[in-house]
Amino acid sequence: MDMGLTEIQQMLKTSAQEFLARECPTTLVREMEEDERGYSDELWRQIAGLGWAGVPFPEQYGGTGGDFLDLAVLLEEIGRALAPTPYFSTVVLGGLTVLDGGSDAQKNDLLSRVTDGSSILTLAVTESSATFEAWGVEATATADGDGYALNGTKLFVPDAHVADVIIVAARTGQEGDPASGVTLFLVPSGLPGLEVSPIRIIGNERQYEVRLNNVRVPASSVLGEVNGGWPIAERAIQRGVAGHCITMLGGASAVLDMTVEYVKQRTQFGRPVGSFQAVQHHCAQMATDVEGCRGVAYQAAWSLAQDLPAQREISIAKAWISQAYRRVCSTAHQCHGAIGFTKEHDLQLYTRRAKVQELGYGDANYHKELALASIESE
Repeated sequence: MDMGLTEIQQMLKTSAQEFLARECPTTLVREMEEDERGYSDELWRQIAGLGWAGVPFPEQYGGTGGDFLDLAVLLEEIGRALAPTPYFSTVVLGGLTVLDGGSDAQKNDLLSRVTDGSSILTLAVTESSATFEAWGVEATATADGDGYALNGTKLFVPDAHVADVIIVAARTGQEGDPASGVTLFLVPSGLPGLEVSPIRIIGNERQYEVRLNNVRVPASSVLGEVNGGWPIAERAIQRGVAGHCITMLGGASAVLDMTVEYVKQRTQFGRPVGSFQAVQHHCAQMATDVEGCRGVAYQAAWSLAQDLPAQREISIAKAWISQAYRRVCSTAHQCHGAIGFTKEHDLQLYTRRAKVQELGYGDANYHKELALASIESE
């Protein structure tokens, strides 16, 4: 694998850095933490206008025909800026899942609205077990006339409060293999019986509980085949974990840059604190962790872009980055001292999100087990 970016990817990365530095300062991040919706309509319109929402989609749906590696370049910069947008849920979790399993009619309808930014999508898989395995899907979809009635509760659904369509995994069969009885449904917002409640988390990211109380949807809302939704959901989860790793990499890179700049300027005993060997060792360790994150994150993204089996690479990336990002933030606090813990300083914005992201999509121990199982099965 060539770890270097292509000329187009480098241009995309540079333009994204410049745009987000100009249009998404940390003042906006702080403002959106207190906002009920959690994102800026203006920033979302600008992002869609730049064509970012269409990067991984074919041109026939208004996209640019890129792959997951092109998408990763953008996700890294979004993670670096902590950009408050529904980009991840709409493009990574929603749009690519529709592209994977949708009918021609579903793709023509939804993906054109994803690429122009007029619709927000999200994915609802996890429930009270908090597992990302098929046996954790307990919500049910019962045949009801010419459609289905959905019942159950989904947890940790990002941007569900603003989503126009929620892709819901529900059980339509009770066969011996838990994976064989799962179906995906396109559930429009506002249907009777669909209730959304916020889940308060330390990072102030918008995650929600979605309750389905006899929500009726037509048969045309089935994404893929009845009882055949788990392979689509599993692939969506893999992309979600890999994209999550890339955004964590962006955050860790920002913390490193912030810390290096701070120790150059902060003086103590008549000299910059960055001139002390212990502080230099801290920064070197942080840089080592960030580059390690970059290697495993892009290895996972490349495997997905090449349509290769990627579970081992994805789990290795998540296991490493979950712990490395936390180490980077912890070391940054040692270099900053007390000021890094204050609400007025930007470091705490990243530290809070690092803790949430460490646990999101499975913690390090969970993914170490998956990686080991993948190796043993070869």
